[in-house]
Amino acid sequence: MISSPYLLCLGIGWVKRKILVLDLDETLIHSHHDGVLRPTVRPGTPPDFILKVVIDKHPVRFFVHKRPHVDFFLEVVSQWYELVVFTASMEIYGSAVADKLDNSRSILKRRYYRQHCTLELGSYIKDLSVVHSDLSSIVILDNSPGAYRSHPDNAIPIKSWFSDPSDTALLNLLPMLDALRFTADVRSVLSRNLHQHRLW
Repeated sequence: MISSPYLLCLGIGWVKRKILVLDLDETLIHSHHDGVLRPTVRPGTPPDFILKVVIDKHPVRFFVHKRPHVDFFLEVVSQWYELVVFTASMEIYGSAVADKLDNSRSILKRRYYRQHCTLELGSYIKDLSVVHSDLSSIVILDNSPGAYRSHPDNAIPIKSWFSDPSDTALLNLLPMLDALRFTADVRSVLSRNLHQHRLW
């Protein structure tokens, strides 16, 4: 684990360590809860873990499925970036999911939830300036374009994941994330419409 806020980029000097903001639902995991009549996961597919949370004084069980390769992905990118969770979900749920994904590795320490989003036209917008004032060093990975509407030049979209066991989207992003950490301003790369292409 690299603890220094700076990374040595050979040939061009020091480059500040960047922040990778990660969405949870349909980006890193998919879940459904008790009472869902038609869960999107194939019948008989066991969840990776079950969360029991109390919402409005009612106990609710969430059956959580991890996107393929998510554990390896987090292990690798945590060595390159400071990782931040930013979800539009309620904190009681999002915190429990993040704890499971972190798995006592202390790589998902900073977290933002629904109360940190801005509600606009019925959708939750994630303001990246809440995470850090320097937007040149922040990348957001999210399956919902509406979530990063305020910062499209900081975004890497990813296809929504529900149950496909052969999905490789997270693995496919590693080369780009590896290169992006050495740029002076991530927006100079991400604003070139590269994020409109199919990256999965």
